[in-house]
Amino acid sequence: MASLKQNAIGIYDWLEHRLGLVKPTLEAASHPIPVKTESWWYVFGSAATILLGLQVVTGILLALVYSPSASDAWKSLQFLNHNIALGWFLRAIHGWGSDFMVAVVLIHLCQVFLFGAYKFPRELTWIIGVFLLLLTLGMAFTGQVLRFDQDAYWGLGIGASILSRVPLIGGPAVNLMLGGPIIGAATLSRFFALHVFVIPGILIGAVGVHVWMVLRLGINEWPMPGRIVRKATYEREYHSLTAKEGIPFVPDGAWKDGVFAAAIILAVIACALFFGPFGPTGQPDPTIIQTAPKPDFAFLWIYAVLAFLPPSIETPVMFIVPVLAIGGMLLLPLVFPEGEKHWSRRPVAVLMVAIIAVALGIFTRLGTYTPWSPIMNAWSSDAIPARYLHDRTPLQLQGAIVFQNKQCRNCHSIGNVGGMRGPALDAVAAHMTYDQIVRQVVQGGGNMPAYGNALNADETTALVGFLSTLRGNDLSPAEDVSGKLTDPRSVKPSAEADRSKYLGHPK
Repeated sequence: MASLKQNAIGIYDWLEHRLGLVKPTLEAASHPIPVKTESWWYVFGSAATILLGLQVVTGILLALVYSPSASDAWKSLQFLNHNIALGWFLRAIHGWGSDFMVAVVLIHLCQVFLFGAYKFPRELTWIIGVFLLLLTLGMAFTGQVLRFDQDAYWGLGIGASILSRVPLIGGPAVNLMLGGPIIGAATLSRFFALHVFVIPGILIGAVGVHVWMVLRLGINEWPMPGRIVRKATYEREYHSLTAKEGIPFVPDGAWKDGVFAAAIILAVIACALFFGPFGPTGQPDPTIIQTAPKPDFAFLWIYAVLAFLPPSIETPVMFIVPVLAIGGMLLLPLVFPEGEKHWSRRPVAVLMVAIIAVALGIFTRLGTYTPWSPIMNAWSSDAIPARYLHDRTPLQLQGAIVFQNKQCRNCHSIGNVGGMRGPALDAVAAHMTYDQIVRQVVQGGGNMPAYGNALNADETTALVGFLSTLRGNDLSPAEDVSGKLTDPRSVKPSAEADRSKYLGHPK
């Protein structure tokens, strides 16, 4: 026994001499913190870190089974749910862990803001924390896409639509995100790489830097009314406070962190057991529009805001408000590095947090039952205005029937009747060529799904033939260059050639 103990000590000494990890770890664990910071208000950062660890572990286990391909992703999740022991439970923990992590990070950010912990010398700690929030939201969004069910498909379509509206770079950005003009196999591969490698790698590195800065600069002391932060004196006053009244982080300050983190993990497990995993819902199919897709909890408020906003101000709100909000958060510690920390002396800060919290709560609640905008099947029973059908060829009339049966008007309007998700089609042939209309129908793009695999060649030819007659106020029959009434099939024997080209070689 004595020799075994000596061998263990020898191995420890050998490793410690080369790695030197134990001593700095013990120093970090026992570093002094201000006496009042063992409060329950200081436990959210540790809880977020524990939840990140939970997500990494469960994510690795899920990646062993998950297949990141458009044809197999949905099936692999069904296999996890029904064919692997506790596979559903593993998925549920990972899904609920994501929601809990977003909530805890938001609460932690609010607590830091109200306690003035962004002020000197912790400006960079706050800035990194803002990026950690954005990365956490990025993890939640990419995770939802990987389910690749109806909610994920349409949610990604909305995200692509929003991104496409960015001036100048919108189109290339959508192609970069989707791996092409449509949602497909390349899309899922890219989101898998983002969710499993890119974002977690950056997130773990940023958390490491964030924790290091907390250790180096110390935990923000409990704010006291009248205690002013001044760059010239703060660090001296802080070190004097920890020297006189400081307590070691372990065990005096850490036990509440451990208790709260354990409670959070138990809450995640309880939600996983009682509510189960998120989806997958129906297989992704752009032709099934009798659906009411919902985003995950963290993005319900965005869904509700977009549903209630008038279409005319959607784009300005989507691009101006987030930029101002994120820019304001990043500039906050640089503009206000000194001054009062206590919330009672900062009523504007308290009011801001209260308003934002109430607004997020209201819109999140609304998002749980707000109908899809436009409501699916909203105009399918309304006939196409007769003026668009006069003097049309049988093929063009058949295209109008396809247009009606596929419920294109749920997203596009004709004669001021229809959805607002896509552009009005009254004059589509006035600014798009025949080839461009075929490509848009077959490949989709932006917020429009690809219908190349949902329409056969005859349906595509008929639909494009009808769309080619929509030239705004010009309601005359489609004519060729000689002025004669023309069936589009006489100009293009069929859309099949273009259809095959765009399906086989997307641009």
